[in-house]
Amino acid sequence: MAQRRVIIMGAAGRDFHTFNTLFRNDPAVEVVAFTAAQIPNIADRLYPSTLAGPRYPEGIPIIPESALDDTVRRLQVDEVVFAYSDVSFTYVMERAVRVAAAGANFCLVAPHRAMLPARVPVIAIVAVRTGCGKSPTSRYVCRVLRDRSLAVVAVRHPMPYGVLERQRVQRFATLADLQGAECTIEELEEYEPHVMNGTPVFAGVDYSAILEAAEREADVIVWDGGNNDAPFFRPDVMITLVDPHRAGDELTSYPGAVNLYGADIVLIAKVDTAPPEGIAAVRTHIASLNPRAAIVEAALPVTVDDPQAIQGRRVLVVEDGPTLTHGGMRFGAGTIAARQHGASAIVDPRPYAAGLIAAAYRDYPQIGALLPAVGYSAAQIHDLAETIQRTPCDVVVLGTPIDLRRLFAIERPVVRVWYELEERSKPGLVELLDAALARIGCDRTGPTR
Repeated sequence: MAQRRVIIMGAAGRDFHTFNTLFRNDPAVEVVAFTAAQIPNIADRLYPSTLAGPRYPEGIPIIPESALDDTVRRLQVDEVVFAYSDVSFTYVMERAVRVAAAGANFCLVAPHRAMLPARVPVIAIVAVRTGCGKSPTSRYVCRVLRDRSLAVVAVRHPMPYGVLERQRVQRFATLADLQGAECTIEELEEYEPHVMNGTPVFAGVDYSAILEAAEREADVIVWDGGNNDAPFFRPDVMITLVDPHRAGDELTSYPGAVNLYGADIVLIAKVDTAPPEGIAAVRTHIASLNPRAAIVEAALPVTVDDPQAIQGRRVLVVEDGPTLTHGGMRFGAGTIAARQHGASAIVDPRPYAAGLIAAAYRDYPQIGALLPAVGYSAAQIHDLAETIQRTPCDVVVLGTPIDLRRLFAIERPVVRVWYELEERSKPGLVELLDAALARIGCDRTGPTR
């Protein structure tokens, strides 16, 4: 029987996991290429043979998504598997039409088919869109579990933007670990807060090996999701976040809507800043799509280290990069802080954008007069620093999870912004997690299975 020739469409994350779990050892399938999207500088390299396995001694090429149509025709591809996240239903169908027109079948893999079973309980934190508040929720859940004398590790959705062979299994428990791995801004924003709170973080490329490593030291694994992707491990409890600032997106975002259907608990975040009609709308949608889910409301209150430095000043607001880019948000915590504390103006950095930051504005024109802290490469970090230096402002408001001054100098005064989860309803996450831990045999005295 002829092998089925497959291309996996991805963004250096779900695509590799789909290959590793479903196709790597399947003799009926030959994966001829990955495509790359969303993340700069991940195309035009190989998924190496050391990760791809003996069936692929030359590795597997990673090509730009723009080359998809021609590659389907040239390599006589039978099937294209879509394997990345935080896109609209329309976006998915546009790719499906392109693939069909080129002559191949288009496939969406059900997330549970690539979920790995764990020997310890897994609590998954996922969302319907990027920027809903997964990171503070994950930190909150880890703290609740540690308070119950449980050994907790966080396993983060992949961000393998460097040398893939070196990133097969990564463990971060100290700031030195992060420095040694030469993490990007995006990685630091997700890993560092866990490390500072005393929670080891695992990530990488091969999640079977990562799971084995995490199981050796964890009573409970917290899956810390990325974008709006589904978990790679089979969860005992799945917490899905929705954002009332973007009410309706939970109905039309892929695979976020899958996460909403599968949730045990739905957390409505940002209720302190969202419009009441947005909160009401997402409640209606949750009840329609997943009436069995428990609903929790939570705030993400914003605090700053120097409110007076903002008042009456012209500020440059630097926000979390992915939230503004493929997350589609028009503002973040930095913008809220600037408005709450009386900034006279938010300075538009676009006329002063350098190199790769200017390219980000072209790719994501909805960003507007904010600066996304994108830093997937040394060149992009350099251009981010240059853009901050060029922009005429009195104060730089950092709405990013890490202090960028540790990566480069900022010559103007800087105000840091923080936001942590604050529950606003009962029963809340604490009560629901305690009930779930008892149900799955992992109560306050530790795991029993």
